[in-house]
Amino acid sequence: MEYTSMTLKELSQLIHKREISSLELTENYIKKIKEKDHELGAFITVSEESAIKTASWIDEDILSSSSEKLHPLVGIPVAIKDNLCTEGIKTTCASRLLQNFVPPYSAEAVMKLKKHGAVIIGKTNMDEFGMGSSCENSAFGITKNPLDTARVPGGSSGGSAAAVASGLVPYALGSDTGGSIRQPASYCGVVGMKPSYGRVSRYGLIAFASSLDTVGPITRDVISNAAVYDAIAGHDPKDSTSMRGCAETVVDKIENGSVKGMRIGIPFSLIESHTDKKIKNAVMSAINLFSGMGCKIIDIELPDPALTLAAYYAISSAEASSNLARYDGIRFGTRAEDCLSIDELYKKSRSIGFGDEVKRRILLGTFLLSREMSDRYYKKALFTREAIKQDFDKLFSACDVIITPVSPGLPYHIGKYKTEPSARYSEDIFTVYASLAGLPAISMPVCKDASTGLQIGIEIIGRFREELTVYQSAYALENEIKNSERRCENDI
Repeated sequence: MEYTSMTLKELSQLIHKREISSLELTENYIKKIKEKDHELGAFITVSEESAIKTASWIDEDILSSSSEKLHPLVGIPVAIKDNLCTEGIKTTCASRLLQNFVPPYSAEAVMKLKKHGAVIIGKTNMDEFGMGSSCENSAFGITKNPLDTARVPGGSSGGSAAAVASGLVPYALGSDTGGSIRQPASYCGVVGMKPSYGRVSRYGLIAFASSLDTVGPITRDVISNAAVYDAIAGHDPKDSTSMRGCAETVVDKIENGSVKGMRIGIPFSLIESHTDKKIKNAVMSAINLFSGMGCKIIDIELPDPALTLAAYYAISSAEASSNLARYDGIRFGTRAEDCLSIDELYKKSRSIGFGDEVKRRILLGTFLLSREMSDRYYKKALFTREAIKQDFDKLFSACDVIITPVSPGLPYHIGKYKTEPSARYSEDIFTVYASLAGLPAISMPVCKDASTGLQIGIEIIGRFREELTVYQSAYALENEIKNSERRCENDI
């Protein structure tokens, strides 16, 4: 049986029926990683020894003795993006500065997965410190799109998305600052969720931009994604930005929800002016399916995309400059040798350790935080973010969810922006809205491009704290897509 093509839900059913052991499943995935990952570069570290040890323990102590209903994640392998701390397993952020860092503790989201019996199988590749949208900015090699290895998988959680899409792991954790879960999920044809800001603890997530960073799941289908979300969501006193109270569980409520009568906002003019024909057609196919399910389609206007993108890069770069100041070769990070002064040590350690994209954003952020420029740019970006939040509050008085493309076009070829790296920033034009407003947003595949075989995804954005509505919408659309495919097959 080919286990590596199954969804998390299907694997969970096999585990619960004792038709497969956790060890057998883990060994299957490790074997496939060894066979295939040299082509993709999805993993930085494969924790084979500890994964097999954990899987064996689960088989002996949990699966062999428990007669109670088990958690859906018990005994199933998971990959973790390499900016989430994992006790005893290297956490590099895809940077030379942290190439030998082994954390003494695990991130809260990772600890919650472990508590539910997940098996940590390895750490996935990413853009260094989360800065990038292509997974080309890693000190440990480029990750390739499993649907077309000449193209990027998206970023910065490109390794997590590529690993799930290629069947190297059934699910993975990623982080999302301005689209870093949603864009690679779309490019690789899987499902990626960015929860509301504060819904999932950031404790143990190595910071890029603290007011924007979120942790979320990447899976092959919507139900599986909701199961992982339920496992990692909830208040954490170790994270001052964590939401108070218990997070609403969603996985048991998704299938019972109806989208009939739901009001769906579509920014038609923005889509028309900022996407290519294939993306427009994909969004329209999703709109038609929702309309067929009895949803009301509403034409809306989103805030100015140029201002939104500028505000995002100003805020994220400023926070990156502040957060990454600690990596100086003394407090944190690899230390340069043969330095004659403290200034030389700082300069040499950071020059050698940081990649070009990280240096670019640190320089931009430091400039924006300077005394002369802070009022002129950084504070205006903060005011712009607040205005964007208020605009979305007004939009959600007229609609229940908002649908946008995930990116303006199909995944681009590796090296396209090598000579003009800042041009890559426009790829985030649709995803930064939910990031700045702190809203939940899911990326899911809706169709395949006939000429390239690439998947095209859409983004569904919901009100703050209303992950359930987002998941119900995505689940309904996913089922309708499956039903449409069956109808087409029957017609043929």
